[in-house]
Amino acid sequence: MLQNPFRDRFSSRKELLDFLREKALFSRTETIRLIDRPKSGHYGSSFSCAEIFSVLYYYAMRYDPTRPDHPDRDRFVLSKGHAAVGLYPIMADVGFFSRDLLDTYTRFKSPLGDHPDMRIIPGCDFSSGALGHGLSEAVGMALAARLDDAPTRVFCLMGDGECQEGQIWEAAMSASHFKLGRVIGIVDRNKVSVGGKTEDTMSIEPLAAKWSSFGWEVREVDGHDLGALVDLVDSLPPVTAEKPTLVIAHTVSGKGVRRMEGSFEWHLGYLAPEDAERAQEELKGGGGK
Repeated sequence: MLQNPFRDRFSSRKELLDFLREKALFSRTETIRLIDRPKSGHYGSSFSCAEIFSVLYYYAMRYDPTRPDHPDRDRFVLSKGHAAVGLYPIMADVGFFSRDLLDTYTRFKSPLGDHPDMRIIPGCDFSSGALGHGLSEAVGMALAARLDDAPTRVFCLMGDGECQEGQIWEAAMSASHFKLGRVIGIVDRNKVSVGGKTEDTMSIEPLAAKWSSFGWEVREVDGHDLGALVDLVDSLPPVTAEKPTLVIAHTVSGKGVRRMEGSFEWHLGYLAPEDAERAQEELKGGGGK
């Protein structure tokens, strides 16, 4: 039976959490390195979900990197596709493609663009661009999995700014109506988007109450607390459950680099070489904990 390829490798909870912390740090440090190539990229929104990426790929999701199209695999929809620069290092590390490919990021003919393309990236289940579409795709994947009687869960990571879009709520209504308990939505609640604070642009609160009113089981968690994320994964309902689950992950945009934390100005930006070096040192010194 298909399992997560890393989940059973640890002799203790501490060993597991230390490993997940190391991989979240790897996502952040590689994000800085890769963005140096195009000289522009999404630091803040990638850093805010590094722990989420780590827990999903090294603990939660069932997949086989040697068979990225395995029919029973869990699916991951990166609806906030601009955070792909933080996901690519994880995908390479677990074995979907060679780490050498990371060095081609955004280069001509490279499959690794600013947003992911499922047609050319092994292990990628969703092509993003304009935001707000991912949850609709997740609903469709979940319906197909139910028709196939597959054990598949569908995880969908959304930005909180996406929750200002109507299509998100149409998909939320559909998932509840069709009783898709295999859908796990995650809102990266870092409270900023490209134009400023989400509550100034278009208020989405009370967010938990809204999702609950659409028929979802709502959980809230510190999105940087690896232990809490692992516990949440362990308590997810079975795929046969009738209520979809929505996780509000409270995070900090730019987490781990003080000058970036909580600032929408680093949603998209560029660190000059000397600043990038200082940011790397800050992360490795514990800023990403």
